[in-house]
Amino acid sequence: MAKVHERITDRMRTWLLAQHVFFVATAPSGPDGHVNVSPKGVGGTFAVLDDRTVAYVDLTASGSETIAHLRQNGRITLMFCAFDGPPDIVRLHGRGRFVTLYDEGFDELLTRFEGGLDESRGVRAVVVVDVDRVSDSCGYGVPFMDYRGERDLLPQHMARKGADGRAAYRRMKNRTSIDGLPGFDMDPDPDPDPVV
Repeated sequence: MAKVHERITDRMRTWLLAQHVFFVATAPSGPDGHVNVSPKGVGGTFAVLDDRTVAYVDLTASGSETIAHLRQNGRITLMFCAFDGPPDIVRLHGRGRFVTLYDEGFDELLTRFEGGLDESRGVRAVVVVDVDRVSDSCGYGVPFMDYRGERDLLPQHMARKGADGRAAYRRMKNRTSIDGLPGFDMDPDPDPDPVV
């Protein structure tokens, strides 16, 4: 039986931060388009900012579905489930926004994380979620699984590309979603054309 909580309690915060993986779900508006679910799990990339706000570091990857969907409608759900210890599933429903590496406030937001990541390791944005529904339910159907360590492949891969390579990758892979929605904007505030 699901239980709805008024906020993220200190106990829940500790539990959320102890999980090694979580899932992010977003979808475009309307009946068409693809629902996206992305696993996240690079250590130190999730933070509880307060009892109604969470955030995660968004790394450069092969798509930009979450950013495209947040740009369009803001809906987002984060789901955490216990793979060891007592069975539990927590869902954080809310409205999301993203702060890219080109935006004011990005560097300050990045200090809220313990992952030691920056643009040189592929960071392209921080996704901030204003949580309007916190629920937990039993995780009886979730199997026990052992955590064996981090896969630091994505940050290392992005570090090897260099700044120009990362920018080129984002231009090629992140500008639109699989449904053609605007995704990661490489030039968020272009100079307007001069008036002639």
